[in-house]
Amino acid sequence: MRDGSILPGAPGRNCLPDGGDNGCMALEESVDLKLDHHNKDGIEIVDVEGEIDVYTAPRLRELLIDLVGNGHYQLVVNMEKVEFLDSTGLGVLVGGLKRVRAHDGSLDLVCTQERILKIFRITGLTKVFGIHTTVDEAIANRKAER
Repeated sequence: MRDGSILPGAPGRNCLPDGGDNGCMALEESVDLKLDHHNKDGIEIVDVEGEIDVYTAPRLRELLIDLVGNGHYQLVVNMEKVEFLDSTGLGVLVGGLKRVRAHDGSLDLVCTQERILKIFRITGLTKVFGIHTTVDEAIANRKAER
């Protein structure tokens, strides 16, 4: 069966038929990214869990675009459960910041994990984003600036 159809593989993998003993070859490792959002005190909170990388970042990008498109210009991205962040993920966050700033909005981050904070320090993005230790701190800071 070499029609290009995708078969279920081992847990966490998609595969194409390869005619070999295991019946498939890996397309990519499935990378889990959980996204959720809710409104708290007039600010849209985006909860992110998992890895933000070249494979998963487009999902976060689409969510941020949708939120801005629906008139949410005050955003807090909660990254407390983010395990990995690459340059694609950074680009999505910067793009989201540009989108909300075009409407005089804001995009703040919640992050206390040293390995993730180090990426923001190395890239100089600590000067661009408001980075907070809790969602409540981010909301309080945003309200104080209004």
